[in-house]
Parts: sequence; structure tokens; C-alpha cells
Amino acid sequence: MSPPEIRYDLQIRFGSEYGPEEERALIDVLRQGAPTSGTACERFEQEFAAYCGTRYARVATNGTAALFLSLLAAGVGRGDRVVTTPLTWIATAAAAATLGAEIDFVDIDPGTYNMDPEKLRDKVANTKAVIPVHLYGQCCDMDPILSLAHKHGFHIIEDACHAIGARYKGRLAGSLGTAGCFSFHEQKNMSTLGEGGMVVTNRPEIYERFSLYRSHCTRVYGKSTKYCQMDESRHPMGKRFWFQDFDDVGYNFRMTDIQAAVGRIQLRKLDGFNEIRAKNARYLMDALRDVPGLTLPKILPGNTHVFHLFPVLIDPEGYGINRDDFVYAMLHKRGIKVGTHYSPIHLSQAFQKRGFRKGQFPIAEHISERLVTLPLNPRQTPEALEYLVDSIRALPRL
Repeated sequence: MSPPEIRYDLQIRFGSEYGPEEERALIDVLRQGAPTSGTACERFEQEFAAYCGTRYARVATNGTAALFLSLLAAGVGRGDRVVTTPLTWIATAAAAATLGAEIDFVDIDPGTYNMDPEKLRDKVANTKAVIPVHLYGQCCDMDPILSLAHKHGFHIIEDACHAIGARYKGRLAGSLGTAGCFSFHEQKNMSTLGEGGMVVTNRPEIYERFSLYRSHCTRVYGKSTKYCQMDESRHPMGKRFWFQDFDDVGYNFRMTDIQAAVGRIQLRKLDGFNEIRAKNARYLMDALRDVPGLTLPKILPGNTHVFHLFPVLIDPEGYGINRDDFVYAMLHKRGIKVGTHYSPIHLSQAFQKRGFRKGQFPIAEHISERLVTLPLNPRQTPEALEYLVDSIRALPRL
């Protein structure tokens, strides 16, 4: 059986778009031999740090690597306690678990679907790091989380993979905590050829440690776009212009110059992409406001939502069909592929093996059974949005 034809590109697949500017940037780097982590990466880092208002930025292979290395840079290791939300992609918790950390979760706010800061208060004792996730493109309520961090001394590693360009009370997502992590996966609001990641921080020791472990913990003489600098007081250079030392055993999570060159162009387009997303989201909010049984996104005062995804809560009694029937019928009757982001990760086999059970985080569990994410991207035409709205309105009667 062949899959249904997707109408108007209404699917959650490519979140951004490329144009002739990206093509030219790619060709320019190809003509330079397509190096790994060269000057294009360095410039992308400088421009991204300036955009976020942070002292440092460092590229990585993907958002998962950015999370993993940021936690490692913050000193998270075996037996340390890390707290995050159950309603997220598994990489958020897996990044800490693969370092040997003990994971715990905080239930979500039923309006924003982000971590509930009030529930976090009971979880911070003996905690090394908290990972707030700016889900769907809206920042968590960060002031109370920052206050708890100041009081109890834990690191805040922001998972801003959904929220490139989002703001919390005027400050950019990722710039609020110890470090902020971003993804340039193909579905995100900007992309570096399908995969890519970035960390930002204001703390030199986090930047240094992240940079070391990103590239085999290597040190060399002089300035390098790939490696950290040698301490010549310990290893005088003399006539050895090329010598390597390794602080520890590390990893290779470097980005290529081709990706970074495209990322620089995408970054210049990001605010424009996000404005189109916000405009499209406003259209959907207005057009679906009176549909019975639908709960539309709640935006906190002072937040700038960048709508990586457009979450809608379906009440089967009010709307007429349940979430699973909605997803199936939208695809097979209307040619629209909606998403279900996410199933609570504490119910996955990976975390049931670690002792978590159904019923521990009831709000996340209840929400996830009713939540769908509508396709939203800067390529959508008025006809596509109109067809999406008409389909949602018509579906209970089909």
C-alpha cells in the first residue's frame, strides 16, 4: 500500500529552506577543499555568540553532542543527579545518562507543557544540573529556575534546540544558564545541511572544557580552529612547530566548514524565518480559536515564541474524535502529516529499566495522550494554511 500523497507540503519534515545564497556558500567552501572545522566554523561561532549575546559559542555535530559535552564540561559524571522534563526528545535525558548520571524528572506546566518551576523546588536537593527544555519554541519560565540555581548551586544547561531566536523577557534562549544547547537538525528553525549543533556560554572554563572534549582533548601550538592551545610553560615550543598533547581521552564531535558556511547564511535569515512562523501561528490561532475541543498554545507574558512546532491539545469529547484517530484521519483523508511530540520519556523502555513507572508524572502523561503538533514552517502558503484549518474543522464530520 503506497503512502498517502501529502498536500501542500503539510508535514513536519524540513523546518527551514535553502536558497541561492547557501548554494554559493557551499561551492565556495568546496573550492577551498571542504575542510573540517576551519575558518567558516570559527566565523559561524563568532556570529552565533554575537546573535545570542554570549561571550562564547562552539559548533558541534548535532544538538545531542552539544548537550552531552555541555554536561561533561559542567562536571557531570557517574552518580551525579540531573533533573529534566519527561516531555522532550530522549536526547535531553540520554545525554546525561550516557555520562553515568542519575536522572530524575519534573512534571510539566499544563498550559505551556514546559517544566513546572514549582515542582522543581522539591527536586533540587543534591542536584548537579537541571536541563530546562524550551519546548516547541517557547522558553521555560526561567526566573524561578535561575533563583533555585543561585540558592542551591546547580548548573542550568538549557536545551534550546527548539527555540533558536526565542526570547525570555528580552534575553535570547540559551543565554540564561551555565550553557545553552542548539540543534540545526533538518526540522529546526534553521539548519546546517540536515545536522549540526552549537553551545553558547559566558563561562570560559565551560567553553574550554567543551572545546577540549569535542576534539579528542587535543592541544597544539598556536591558534587552531579545531584544537585548544598548548600551555608553553609546560611544553616549550622550541623548534617543534607541530606537537600534540592530550589532556584526556575525548571525542570527535566537530562540524565541517561546509555546514558552518551554510549555517552563517541561515543565521542571517533566522529572524525572518521566525517572523513568518509567528505570522502563520497567529493565523492558526485566530482561525481555530472557536473550534470545540481544541486547546491552542499558551504564550507566557514577556516570551517571544518561535513556533518550532504548533502544539494543539485535543479533547475527544469536545472535538468528537481522539488524538490517534485525528492523526490517522488527517493523513489518510486529508493528506496532512501531523506529529505527536512527544511520548513521555520516563515511560520508554530505556527509563523504565532505570526504575520509572506510569503515574509518576501524571500531567505529562495526560497531555501526551491528547497532544498533536501541526506542521508549521516558513514555506507555507496562505492556501496551505487555509487547507490545514479547513481540514481540522471538517474532520469530526467526515
